[in-house]
Amino acid sequence: MKKSRTLLESFKYAVSGTIYSFKTQRNIRIHFLTAITVLLVSPFFNFGAIELLIIFFTIALVIITEMINTAIETTVDLVTEKYHPLAEIAKNVAAGAVLISALNAVVVGYLIFYKRLYYFTRFFLFRVWNAPQHIFFVGFIIVIIYVILLKIKSKEE
Repeated sequence: MKKSRTLLESFKYAVSGTIYSFKTQRNIRIHFLTAITVLLVSPFFNFGAIELLIIFFTIALVIITEMINTAIETTVDLVTEKYHPLAEIAKNVAAGAVLISALNAVVVGYLIFYKRLYYFTRFFLFRVWNAPQHIFFVGFIIVIIYVILLKIKSKEE
């Protein structure tokens, strides 16, 4: 007969799974970093309880779907190392769930942050639009260099 787990053991395994996901999955680290950033800046926006609740649920949805995606991919890899169209479908559907939850997060973020960022964005764009051309050009070159460095770094991993 199989021994049942204690509540503390179950919690330990859950934390272990979260840590494994964070250590091995680049995308989940990106999601966590984004979530931490949103949570750190949120006190400056004076959100109400409902808005904070929506933000927390949205963050949880993205991280949960990414972890389910990791579990499905790992299970498929355990079952077969050879290419199989059904294995590809399972992995693609799981990745699609993450994509949908991430797109949902973008929409939620836009709807919640838009009004609060509108005046700041308008002021910033006005300043950029009226800046001397050489400042815009230097900023543009810096962005291009940054993108190239990110591409190089991603190919190394």
